[in-house]
This record gives sequence, structure tokens and C-alpha cells, in this order.
Amino acid sequence: MDVSVSQLPGIGQKISLKTAEDSMLVVIVHHTGKRELYFFEDADSDEADFAMDLTPDETRELGAQLLGATYQPVNAEQLQMFKKQIVVDYITLTEKSILSNKSMEESEIRNKTGANVIGIVQGDDMIAIPEVSRKLLPGDVLMAIGKKEQVAALEALCKGEE
Repeated sequence: MDVSVSQLPGIGQKISLKTAEDSMLVVIVHHTGKRELYFFEDADSDEADFAMDLTPDETRELGAQLLGATYQPVNAEQLQMFKKQIVVDYITLTEKSILSNKSMEESEIRNKTGANVIGIVQGDDMIAIPEVSRKLLPGDVLMAIGKKEQVAALEALCKGEE
């Protein structure tokens, strides 16, 4: 990214940020505190594709968001390690399973397998983060998360292969 700063006599300061994709973001900070934000799809264009005024508070909030003050994405290497360790799978509960017709609490899925049930598809209903009182019925599809061996253990229980 190419950044340039120039003084605007009697107005304030102009900050131009040119991207690798040849677009440009321009911020004009007035002596009064007013901020103008301009976006140019083509950095060589004379007319902005988008413009808006920002208050000082809005400018600080935008800066904080861009700096990652409230959200830090996971880097690609960490994400690959996470993907190798964690599995999310959908498992159908059979009638012969010892989990059938038990509540989430009675089933003790986490204690028996280490996997977590984060959702259930029950007919047309989709239940996110099911309550402990939710009854598991044959035909339910459990959305499970855990290590590969934990999810495999839950799958065996759901098939009645305990």
C-alpha cells in the first residue's frame, strides 16, 4: 500500500492510501475536526465512486476496527492446525442407539465421547445449542464438534454400536 500525506492550506491534511489493486482511499482531515472519506475504484480517476463525512468519533471507531481492536482473524497457519484437530459432522441418531429417547442431560454425550452437540435437526426444526432437557429422538440429526476420535465415538453411539 502506498500512503501519501499532503497539507491542504487553509483546510487541513489529505491522506491518500493507494492499494495494490490500484484503488484509492482518501481521508481529508479539516482543521475543524471534520473528516471526509473518499473511495476511488480507479486511483487515477478524478471523481470518487463513494464519499462520506465522518465525525471524529466515527473516524476513531473506523480506525479501531481496521486495527483489529475488536476482532482478530486467525492466521492461515493456525486455521490449518485447527482444521486438522477439530471435526464438525452431522450424525443421524438410530432407534437402536442407547441415546434414543433420552434428554441431552441423560445421554451424557460429552462425558461418554468428549464430543459436543451444538445443534439438532429434528424434522423441520433446527435447534441451535440444545437445552439439557431436549429429548433426542430416532431420526434426529446431531451436529457434533470435537476431535476426530470423539466425533467417531459419538457416531458409534448414535448407530447403536456402543
